[in-house]
Amino acid sequence: MKFITNLFSKKETTDDTAAVIGKGSVEEFVSLIRVYYQAVIAVQLGITNLNMLSDMALFKRMLKIPTQNNKLGVAEKSRSRKILMQDYGLGESFFKEIDASIKKNCRTPNDIKSYFIMYQGFNQDLFALLDTLMQWKFRISMLVKKLLYTQTQKTIHEILTRSEWKEESTQKVAWRIRTYSQKLGYSEQWMTDFVYNVVLLAKEDAKTQRKQNKD
Repeated sequence: MKFITNLFSKKETTDDTAAVIGKGSVEEFVSLIRVYYQAVIAVQLGITNLNMLSDMALFKRMLKIPTQNNKLGVAEKSRSRKILMQDYGLGESFFKEIDASIKKNCRTPNDIKSYFIMYQGFNQDLFALLDTLMQWKFRISMLVKKLLYTQTQKTIHEILTRSEWKEESTQKVAWRIRTYSQKLGYSEQWMTDFVYNVVLLAKEDAKTQRKQNKD
């Protein structure tokens, strides 16, 4: 599970990397999320330099997406959202929270770097703590997707509401996650939907890799 945190620290995506990302993989999901973030930022801030948005630029080139109404990000935002909704079952509220988060935290181009540093820290702490708290639950609940979702939901609720933890290190990380979620503006539901998809896909990827290694 720890490898998941590395997915959120990538500064750019190359054509070679994109070529090996399979449909329905955790990397595809995370890449699409990054594209959506960058598209929203482009629309929000009126960015015209495509080179500033490496993931969206690659997405745009690969799918040959024309610029809509001479405004960068509009068509890319719509396309990535459509794929994420159709292939991963995300609802409108998931995207509305991202839109609101960026609107709140990215008022100028200078805010972009600090925003993604905060977002990266949020993801790294969240998945690291979930890995600690849900190790055995992940092994059992992966047998039933509904159970995995319920266990993820309960654990995230605990992280955001529990006042005291046995381990001081756990408590510090939980408090950081709570602070991140407040600054970013993400609800328990958003975090649950996001984590569930990443964990489910990561497990499927690992299963596929083990099968390939045996062949």
